[in-house]
Amino acid sequence: MAVSKGKILITGVAGFIGSNLADRLLAAGYKVLGLDNLAYGPAHQVPKEVEFHRVDVSSQSIYPLFEGVDAVFHLAAKNQLLDCQKDPVETMQINVVGTTNVFEAAKRAGVRKVVYAQSSAVEEGDDRLKGFYAISKLTDAMIADGYHAAFGVTMVGVRYFNVYGPRQDYRRLIPPVMSAFIIKLLKGERPTIYEGAENNKRDFVYVDDINDFHLQCITDDRVDNRMFRLGSGKSYSVVDILNTIKNILQSDIEPIIKPQLSGDVPTQTLADISDAVALGWKPKTNLEEGLRAMAEFIKGEMEKGRI
Repeated sequence: MAVSKGKILITGVAGFIGSNLADRLLAAGYKVLGLDNLAYGPAHQVPKEVEFHRVDVSSQSIYPLFEGVDAVFHLAAKNQLLDCQKDPVETMQINVVGTTNVFEAAKRAGVRKVVYAQSSAVEEGDDRLKGFYAISKLTDAMIADGYHAAFGVTMVGVRYFNVYGPRQDYRRLIPPVMSAFIIKLLKGERPTIYEGAENNKRDFVYVDDINDFHLQCITDDRVDNRMFRLGSGKSYSVVDILNTIKNILQSDIEPIIKPQLSGDVPTQTLADISDAVALGWKPKTNLEEGLRAMAEFIKGEMEKGRI
């Protein structure tokens, strides 16, 4: 077993990115303390070696838990766009009050560094910026800057583009596109795409590549008080994703094509990852490799009766 290097705290530890990060940190020899209210991530995803506390990040009861922590990864968030639109108050309570509370806890405990999650939603056009999710994430960045300016809290903003991989949340009312396609095809059902899907392109990045940069953030002072866009530097359409998954699963099932949803304008994103690359980071996992791993995970979930 690796020698412990210090204690790292993860908020949202039961979630997709948080649980994968916990595995990586434990393997690297860190002690991991995890916070989650289990509203979105299931308890079984939290590695057993994690010191786990079921608690809401917007509660001041988290303050004592930050004592003796070297670095914090603040990943807890309400992030399903439609849910955020339906309940702006809860969105701001979790994403804005929760983020402020995490920075306050870190300040009081003298935590060396806070790495917090941003989102590419803030770069997807004026219509997206009017949504409550994007508003909350822009506010989070201002909170981080404010705590650095007023109190000297060292922070790092990591602006994720479309992260995918094992444990991506397939339980949502509207699952992420990759999970939805894989589940439908494995069940022998026709997936749904919308007219104009070939123009709906995203920069997809594999979760292990994201966590490579997370680990670098702990020890590399060059990242301090900066924001980094994290993606693959490549853009793929929804049609590209579906065809790749069909190839992996050796499926010939054709999709149902529906009219474009009202107000849903096809969007293209492409991360400028040059700042992270300049520090030695680079995405290593190509789309097919990542989707193969994701398909194997979902097959396993089906075998366990979770899907």
